[in-house]
Amino acid sequence: MRKPFKKYISALSAAVLMSTMLLGAASAAPDAGEAGTKQPYRIVALGDSLTVGYEPGKSGTEAPYGFVDRLQEQALLHGRAETVNVGIAGLKSKGLQNFVEAVKNGRAISADDIQPKLPDPRADRIGAAAAETKAALETADAITITIGGNDMSELLTTAGKMSEADLQTRLQELFKLYTDSVGVVVTDLHELNPDALIVVADQYQPLPEIADKALYPKLGKAAEAFTGVIDQMAAGFTAKGVQVKVAHVAKEFVGGEGTMTHMIKDHDFHPNQLGYEAIAKVFSETIWGGYTKLAVHEAGTPMGIYVGGKELNTPYKPVIRENLNFVAIKDIVDAIGATSTWDNKTSSATITHQGHKVVITIGSKTVQVDGTGVPIDAEAFLNKIGKESKTYVPLAALASGLGLDVQFVPKLRTVFINP
Repeated sequence: MRKPFKKYISALSAAVLMSTMLLGAASAAPDAGEAGTKQPYRIVALGDSLTVGYEPGKSGTEAPYGFVDRLQEQALLHGRAETVNVGIAGLKSKGLQNFVEAVKNGRAISADDIQPKLPDPRADRIGAAAAETKAALETADAITITIGGNDMSELLTTAGKMSEADLQTRLQELFKLYTDSVGVVVTDLHELNPDALIVVADQYQPLPEIADKALYPKLGKAAEAFTGVIDQMAAGFTAKGVQVKVAHVAKEFVGGEGTMTHMIKDHDFHPNQLGYEAIAKVFSETIWGGYTKLAVHEAGTPMGIYVGGKELNTPYKPVIRENLNFVAIKDIVDAIGATSTWDNKTSSATITHQGHKVVITIGSKTVQVDGTGVPIDAEAFLNKIGKESKTYVPLAALASGLGLDVQFVPKLRTVFINP
């Protein structure tokens, strides 16, 4: 598994670079302090390869796109949002306990001290950044956890050979190992951040019925029992005033194990894209009470734009020029609730919003942001649409200049703008 994870990291770096290009150069945005004091909703994701977003057989040019990525998108529909993904592939419950205890103490920890023989090549680097992870957890609004799949995976090969009594004995042993470790994890996280919502996923059963009709009901009952254990643990913490919720993922996979995982094609229990979306949906519903399915805007089609959680629908479609996203000025001004005036003499538009002023001039590679000239990579232009000519402006330069938060999601080719 080591090579695929290295490829995933390289692909992720490329995706971040493309995001920067499409939004515009960093010089187009004002200093972060100028954007005001509005704080983002912060998510920290802990756990195993489900948190990483791993899938077998993905090419080295394709970045992971798991439930955490989708959860960040859902958060952006509610306002400013930041997500830190600290998933470690191959992690078991005890390994998560070791990692979180080190993080709680702000102490760097090696991969082998987290858990011997971890397959994730990033584990040493993640362990070395324990202090940074601690800081992220201390300011998190929500902490998500996926753990237990690697603890329980042995049952895929052993349960079919065990008597019912032996299976129940082994299940109770595994459940105790899980609750002992995850109980410590939740306690440590609550001590680090008493205000954070902690959301723990239960564990889906990945084996399709067609693969083993005799084993299928056994594993299904084991998964149901595991969910009961997690529910009971969460209820115990809730009774103590700890904000813990369970993301009931397991039920979403029942009957769809063959279409939602890689078990049939690759004999691998990880979710495919359908499975990861199902997990994201459950987490989103657990945190915000709902989930919005977002469209993928394919290359060669106009990009998606959401302003304050609402999609910008207009006949004047966004345009890509020099890897930057341009929009009709009136559409974006109306969407964000700003005001604009046009100066025919200078061919410039002045846009004001909540104390900020941006002046954009047709053909100029400089915009004025609160009186300061800021270079941009591509200038505003007049775009002829039918018999009309519309002023198109660089989206990121305008929105950032007005103190708004602008985030581009490459997978969706969609921009999220929030006040």
